[in-house]
Amino acid sequence: MLQTIQETATYLKSKMHTHPETAIILGTGLGSLVGEITDKHEIKYEDIPHFPVSTVEGHSGKLILGKLGGKDSLAMQGRFHYYEGYSMKEVTFPVRVMRELGIKTLFVSNASGTTNPNYSIGDLMIITDHINYFPEHPLRGKNIPYGPRFPDMSEAYDKELIRKADAIAAEIGVKVQHGVYLGTQGPTFETPSEYKLFRLFGADAVGMSTVPEVIVANHCGIRVFGISVITDIGVEGKIIEISHEDVQRAADAAQPQMTAIMRELIHRS
Repeated sequence: MLQTIQETATYLKSKMHTHPETAIILGTGLGSLVGEITDKHEIKYEDIPHFPVSTVEGHSGKLILGKLGGKDSLAMQGRFHYYEGYSMKEVTFPVRVMRELGIKTLFVSNASGTTNPNYSIGDLMIITDHINYFPEHPLRGKNIPYGPRFPDMSEAYDKELIRKADAIAAEIGVKVQHGVYLGTQGPTFETPSEYKLFRLFGADAVGMSTVPEVIVANHCGIRVFGISVITDIGVEGKIIEISHEDVQRAADAAQPQMTAIMRELIHRS
């Protein structure tokens, strides 16, 4: 697998006109942040050797190189999910390629449902920790020599980046929540009983991504900042029927605030 990762990285290096140390993975309905990137060069996933191809509506499937917040950056417009039929190694393959490209900091975003009765649709939740509820661990198998066999996860989300994001949110007058994100395999949205169970676990938000990528980033020595847009309510008595289109609309509405925080955070990081 290491050879495959290196072959992909070598191809991308031949196409790169910048030397990014910052990468961004943009989730459902959050892809418009790429409009903030200047000096852009786009590469379709299907043109990248060994790269998976996103099949989910709202995920464009392009790697974008350019400048964001005044810094050379790499952005994934669309991610890969376990429920699409990919293995965890395929889901997290781009993060390992990022490590080969010299990425030092990874910013991840997602849309999620909340189990916290104090949250509302449209809230931004800075992820302080996560719960891995996927049936396959992304580090299962032979250890790739990017990190130790048993990596520490006591600070999966960088506390200094969280502190800076809080300061930025306060400066621009954007309310943010802090919470624990739980990752499930999907593709079904949660039942009321599952939401209740996940709340007992200590989760504030639930989604179908992010956790595998964050685990692999930590293994690779890449620091991480994560943020969720709350797009539906999983609180007893407030649960209503939800569709992927509903999630996209709620995520789209929250984009300007998320973009403002992310852009300035990248500038200061």
